Amino acid sequence: MAYPEYELFAGREAWLAHRRDWLGASDAPAVLGVSHWKSNEQLWEEKMGLVVPEDIGEKPYVRYGNDAEPLLRAFFELDHPEYEVSFVPFKVFHHPEKPFIACTPDGELVEKATGRRGGLEIKTTEIMNAAGWDKWKDRVPDEYYVQVCHQMLAAGWEFVELLAQLKFTTADGDDRKEVRHYRIDRADVLGDLERVEREDTAFWTCVQERRRPNLKIQLPGERPRLKGEI
Repeated sequence: MAYPEYELFAGREAWLAHRRDWLGASDAPAVLGVSHWKSNEQLWEEKMGLVVPEDIGEKPYVRYGNDAEPLLRAFFELDHPEYEVSFVPFKVFHHPEKPFIACTPDGELVEKATGRRGGLEIKTTEIMNAAGWDKWKDRVPDEYYVQVCHQMLAAGWEFVELLAQLKFTTADGDDRKEVRHYRIDRADVLGDLERVEREDTAFWTCVQERRRPNLKIQLPGERPRLKGEI
């Protein structure tokens, strides 16, 4: 498999200054209508420069996730000696034919036994209620799953390992954490990759043509059950 080239940015400010030029993995849920934070219309307005995206970098939950990421990456490396694990800050992969499909990895993996390349996606989230647990019941939440598919498109990876730390409070008031690990193989999700690529392309065409997209409210249809540790 041919892997795309990448570009490196000197820091967060330089990276943010170019975010309008592509669709990152965090944009994909809005493109497909599964984001709980932003609609595809709002994303289009940001890419068109009509509104300035909120900088959420200093919000407590974002800072926690950023601070926890290197620790969780180190634990993953200890727990999975079958991989070579690497990380380069502000490294952006672009799809070789559609460079607007891009991603900034939390980590890169090489499977030592086969030489196959993949990505590491790290998430931290807090479960507040039963609805929050429902999103994780026997599956990865759609919002995260779409991001993983987008990353495989951008970076050409053959798999992604998703490591998720879930914080929650028990009925007795005790604070707890649970770490879940899922592996998503490219070969198992080819249909979903095609769908994400199609939706990304249609959205970016709207950006190029300065044409507001139709509002999306959900991702119709079903996807395969993922392999992983539930």
